[in-house]
Amino acid sequence: MSTTNTLRESSPLRPLGAQSARWTHGFWGGIHDRTRDVTVPQIWSSLSDPAVSPGLANFRIAAGLEEGEHLGPSFMDGDFYKWLEAAIASLETDPDEELAARIEDIAALIASVQRPDGYLHTPTIIADRNDLDVAALADRFHFETYNLGHLITAGVRHHEVTGSDTLLDAARRAAGFLEDLATNKPLELARSAICPSHYMAVIELYRVTREERYLRLAEAFVRVRDDFEGGDDNQDRVPIREQTVVAGHAVRANYLYAGLADLVLETGDAELEGVLERLWQDVVDTKLYITGGCGALYDGASPDASPWQRDISRVHQAYGRAYQLPHTTAHNESCANIGMIFWSERMLALTGDAKYADVIEQVAYNSLLASISLGGSEYFYTNALRQVRDLPYPLRRPGDTAIHPTPPPPPSDERLRESYLACFCCPPNIARTLARFHERAAGLGDDGLYVHQYGGSELNVTTEDGRSLALREESDYPWSETLTFTVTAASGGGLPLHLRIPGWSEGATATVNGVEVAVSAPSTYTRIERDWVEGDVVVLTLPMPVRMLRGHRLAEETANQVAVRRGPVVYALESADLPDGVVLEQAALRRGAALTPVPTEIDGHRVVALDTEIAVLPTTSEDSLYDLLGDAEVATAPARLVPYYTWGNRGAGEMSVWLPLVW
Repeated sequence: MSTTNTLRESSPLRPLGAQSARWTHGFWGGIHDRTRDVTVPQIWSSLSDPAVSPGLANFRIAAGLEEGEHLGPSFMDGDFYKWLEAAIASLETDPDEELAARIEDIAALIASVQRPDGYLHTPTIIADRNDLDVAALADRFHFETYNLGHLITAGVRHHEVTGSDTLLDAARRAAGFLEDLATNKPLELARSAICPSHYMAVIELYRVTREERYLRLAEAFVRVRDDFEGGDDNQDRVPIREQTVVAGHAVRANYLYAGLADLVLETGDAELEGVLERLWQDVVDTKLYITGGCGALYDGASPDASPWQRDISRVHQAYGRAYQLPHTTAHNESCANIGMIFWSERMLALTGDAKYADVIEQVAYNSLLASISLGGSEYFYTNALRQVRDLPYPLRRPGDTAIHPTPPPPPSDERLRESYLACFCCPPNIARTLARFHERAAGLGDDGLYVHQYGGSELNVTTEDGRSLALREESDYPWSETLTFTVTAASGGGLPLHLRIPGWSEGATATVNGVEVAVSAPSTYTRIERDWVEGDVVVLTLPMPVRMLRGHRLAEETANQVAVRRGPVVYALESADLPDGVVLEQAALRRGAALTPVPTEIDGHRVVALDTEIAVLPTTSEDSLYDLLGDAEVATAPARLVPYYTWGNRGAGEMSVWLPLVW
C-alpha cells in the first residue's frame, strides 16, 4: 500500500454543523421534529426496557450492577451506541436538561465497563464476570471492531456537543486497543474487521484531537486488510486498490468505502480517490435501485469474482451482478441505504460534484424515509420494491436472535414495519441519520456556500476573513417546484452562492430580486455571485413534470415496465388505491395517460399523490405456472399512486414501484 504523509488542511466542501445549518420548517423540519419527539424517545423506551430489548441491560450486567447473561446479537453494543449518537445530535439541535443528564449517565456507565486496555464488548465482559472462558476476537462475527467503531464515533460526538471527556477518553482507549492490534496482532485485526465502522470512527477521532496517530491507524487498517486473504463477504478478498466493481455484503461495502473516502479527505491520496470514484459509479450505473436501495440479494454471491467455483461463497444481503435487481425479493437493508448516504456525502465533500448530492437526495426521499413509518416509531429492515399476496415462501424477517423466541414469519402480504426488531441495527441507524440530516443540507467551500438539499433550511456561515451569509429557504419541496431563498444577514459582501440543480430536473430557472440569472445544467451547482445584502431574494424554480422511467435492457425485472417519479420522489401503487375487484397484477399504466398531482393525506401526513386511469389486464389462473392469455378485453379503471416512502402505513396490502406499460 502506498501512503502519503501530506495532510490535507481543508476539504473542497466542509459539511455544516448545527450552529450553521438547521431544518427549522418545511418538509425536513417536520422530519427533524418527528425524530426528536418520537423516534429518539421511542427507541430509548425499547433499549431501556429489558422486557423488550437487552440494549441497556447488557451494559448494566457488564458493569456489575445486575446479575445475568448477555442477551441479543453480538453487535447489540453498536446499536446502543448508534442510538446514543442520535440522542446527542438531538441534544445539540434542541437542548434538553433531562436528555443531557441521561446521556451523561449512559456515558459514565459505558466508560465503567471498558477494560483498561480499551477493549469493550459486553458479551465477552459478561462472560468473564460469569467465569466463562470466552476469548476476545475469537470469531469475526462477534463484531468487536464494529462495536468499537461506533463507540469511538459516539465519544467524539459527545465531546463535540457537551464538552465532556467521559466518552472521548473511552474512545481514545478503544482506538489504543485497535492500535495495539494493528501493531502486534494484525491478522486478528484484519479477520475481525467485519462491517468496518472503525474506519470512519478513527478519522473522526483524528479530526477532533488532531493527533496524527489516529490518521496513521486508519492507514494501518487498509494495510492489514490488504495483507489478509479474506472473501467477498467483507470486501477483503482483493486489495482495495485492485477493486474494480462493488461486490459482496452491501452494508460492509458502503461502510468500508465511506471510511476510505474519509481517509482520502485527510491525505489527498489521488490513487485511492480514483478507486472510490470508480466503485461508486459502478453502484450507481449498475446496482442501485431507483429508490436508492442497495444490496439486492437476500443470499447471493460475487459470482464474477473468480472463474473457480470453489472460490465463490455465499454472501448475505449482497450486491449481485450488474443489473441484478429483483423487486419482490429485493433486500435493500436500511443500513446499506444509509451507508450509501455516508459514502456519497464524503465523496461530495471530496470532489464538490453534484452527482453525489443527487444520490443522497434519491436515497433520502425514497428508501431512507420508507424505512420508518410516517408516525416515526416503526421500522423496516428490508425495503422491497414489490409486495405481493400469498408468496409461497417466507421472506426473512429482520432477525432470529431476539430475547424471546421469534414467532414464525407472517404471510408475505402482512409484512409491516415493526417497533422493535430482533436484529436492531437499522432503527438506531435511521434515527442517527435523520437526527443529523441537517449536516447534509449545505457545505462551505473556499469559493462559497453550496446548498445541497432542499426542504426548509436556515443557513448561517462565516469565513475566516470575516465574510458571512445567512439564508432562509421557504418552499413546499419536494411537492412544489418553487424555492425562495431570502438573505437574512450578510457582511463583507457575503459569499458566492451555489445552488444544486438536481439531476432529475429540466428547464430550471432562477432570479435574484426578480432579475433572471443563468442556470447551469442538471446535476451541477449554479453559482450566483454578488454583494449580498439583507433582504435579497433568490427564487429557484425546478419544474416537476411527472416522468415515466424505464430500466436498462439487462435489468430483467423491469422489462416492459415503467416506474413513475415526480421531482425526487418515486411513486408506487398500493392495493389500497385499486378499485374493488382489481388486484395488483392486473394493473398497468397506459403510455400517455395523465398522471395528475393531487394533494392528499396518508396517516395524517400531507403528501402529493398522482391520480390516473390504469389499464386493467385480464385475470389469470392462480394455480397455473403458465396460462393462456384469453380474449378478454383490457378494461380501464381509476387508480392513485402514492410516494413510495409512504407505502405500508395503511395496513397490510400489496405494492409495486414498477408496473407494466400498455400502449
